[in-house]
Amino acid sequence: MISAPLLLGILVAVFVGFNIGGSSTGIAWGPAVGANVISKTAAAAIMSVFFLIGGWTVGRNVIDTLGGRIVPQDEFTLAASIAVLFFIGLGMLIANVFGVPVPTSMVATGSIAGLGAAMGGLNWEVLGRIFMWWMMTPAIAFWIGMVVGRYLYPYLDVYFYLRQSHGPLLKIDRNGSIPKPVKGPDTTNRELAGVVLIVAIGCYMSFSAGASNTANAVAPLVGGGALEENSAILLAAFAVAFGGFTIARRTMQSVGSELTDLPLLGALIVAVVASTITTFLSWIGIPISLVMATVMTIVGLGWGRATRTTTVRQYVRGESEVELSMSALTADTSDTVPAMGEEIPDDLVLERRLVNPRAVGRFVSMWIIGPTVSAGLSYAFFSYVPFV
Repeated sequence: MISAPLLLGILVAVFVGFNIGGSSTGIAWGPAVGANVISKTAAAAIMSVFFLIGGWTVGRNVIDTLGGRIVPQDEFTLAASIAVLFFIGLGMLIANVFGVPVPTSMVATGSIAGLGAAMGGLNWEVLGRIFMWWMMTPAIAFWIGMVVGRYLYPYLDVYFYLRQSHGPLLKIDRNGSIPKPVKGPDTTNRELAGVVLIVAIGCYMSFSAGASNTANAVAPLVGGGALEENSAILLAAFAVAFGGFTIARRTMQSVGSELTDLPLLGALIVAVVASTITTFLSWIGIPISLVMATVMTIVGLGWGRATRTTTVRQYVRGESEVELSMSALTADTSDTVPAMGEEIPDDLVLERRLVNPRAVGRFVSMWIIGPTVSAGLSYAFFSYVPFV
């Protein structure tokens, strides 16, 4: 029979997973939903499946880090685990209410670090290594996005030309004995292939989210021995699915419409880069935010595309100024890509902005505020509430 304290711990873990589902589903499927590739309900269903796969495989490495490497496992008493999970869930709930995908792994790490600092058992070496990757990840994501946008994006746009047609992508042909899906009246083979790629990469991002975020919901309970690891992963996946079908609708709208209005090719590139960075760091046991890699890849991709109006030599010599238009990815690419420095700046400055600077500011501020507040609250709680 489950004791009352353990039941409370499970409920708090579900609360955390629920909010993770709201945040991570928005990041993984926001670009696809914003591009009208998939519905919010279908996105939540696919997210649920691949989140479980990611947590069951790579996610175990992050559970080990958060559940016993930042602070010793014996610090995770049941009461302490419940308190840590509560601070994680509270921080994410506030962000989800405002429609901002929160850096879940950073908030979780901050809460656990606050416990370790208060109890005198914080492993500063492990925390320092995690913090180093936090500092490097935005720069890496931005740099990769910028390089792709400057040197590859126009050529990819020509060869792949992922444009959306009017009308439904697929329709049901009921003429035969068995109804079957067929292309819509204006759907091209290239568009259909592009949409399939977008969905496939969304699955990959969902896998990455499971790899990085499963630990945030259950690591304290696993580290303290309150829950067995396999059962904890299943619990986290259930809670995330619940959040994906409910509060994630707002964060999907926020990522897909308010932050950026990505073309299909841009959404595909962002998904590949962000999920690869997140999966790699999760594989080496670093709790990292999928939010961080996604946002900075979007910004870098737009900036890189806009800088094609000048060469590096022209800029260094002061012969040309770079007009950074974040709408550059939505500009039409001709069949022949202009050489570097020959593109006309006015062609890249459109009324339609790719990135909303205020939305980016809100996202970045949460990367700072989230873990700082969670660490401060956790430290104060464990320092001044003696029964814990």
